[in-house]
Amino acid sequence: MKKNWVELYKKYGIYILLVVVFAFFAVAAPNFLATKNVINILRQVSMFGIVVVGVSMVMIGGGMDLSVGMQMAVDGMLIGYMMVNLNVPIPLAVVITIVVGCLLGAANGIIAVKMHIAPIIVTLGTMLVLQGVAYLITGGYPITGMPEAFKVIGQGYMGIIPVPVIIFVLFIIFGAILMNKTYLGRYIYALGGNKEAARLAGINVDKLTVAVYTFCGFCASIAALIMVGRTNAAQPGAGSSYSFDCMTAACLGGVSIAGGEGKISGTVIGVIILGILDNGLVLMSVNTNWQSVIKGLILLAAVAIDCYQVVNKNKKKAAA
Repeated sequence: MKKNWVELYKKYGIYILLVVVFAFFAVAAPNFLATKNVINILRQVSMFGIVVVGVSMVMIGGGMDLSVGMQMAVDGMLIGYMMVNLNVPIPLAVVITIVVGCLLGAANGIIAVKMHIAPIIVTLGTMLVLQGVAYLITGGYPITGMPEAFKVIGQGYMGIIPVPVIIFVLFIIFGAILMNKTYLGRYIYALGGNKEAARLAGINVDKLTVAVYTFCGFCASIAALIMVGRTNAAQPGAGSSYSFDCMTAACLGGVSIAGGEGKISGTVIGVIILGILDNGLVLMSVNTNWQSVIKGLILLAAVAIDCYQVVNKNKKKAAA
């Protein structure tokens, strides 16, 4: 019975939860099904979803990145400072921000590889460092008044579809193709499944680890550009909740906390579920602190189920 329940959850659990959550708020939350609100949900989850694509790859590769939220804050403050305070042209400011974002991600990978420190500790440390840097850039004050042309990335539309949603879809397609159809994707799964076996198979695990963290930093920088463009402001505390929200969405979508398992499609469903939860609870005027409580419980439940599956697998291997 337990085995059947676990297999059922692995195959259909995330989709059943999506239907249940959507149906609940469709009935309980006023104006939830309004076209404007549905588009708003998609636009809200687009920034978050882009980062989750990067975090999912890191987790599938056996790593962890708790610093993505603060990477976004630093990237956002950086581009805001360049465009507003230094009058740097938009294209140059965007390129510099993306490069810095990639370097921040790469730094996590390099520190973890060269100093042999657990990724969760490395990224916890860099999260605290970047949190300070974000506030130091302008003394803790937000930067407002972005150029009109820059706002398109966060506020623009192509037809009725917001530009951030289009960018999110492109990241989903890229991530799915990379992980499912390329050798690089297979190497990332191998890295998370058994690092030593991957090394013996000829995979350069150190370079691959740095590359995965670099891509995660790239995702954070793109999300930061969208966030600044959408809000017309660079906030030093922006993205502060993203680190654990991303982990929640990834685990909810089937990514194993131990690495080596998960799909981009599953994490996208996890992102949408969290987006619906946030939006629906706001429409119902539920205290925002309850959102944290609910997300925390979801994370605990998702990780508990994942750990249960890992323990079962290890027992089967030991018995074989």
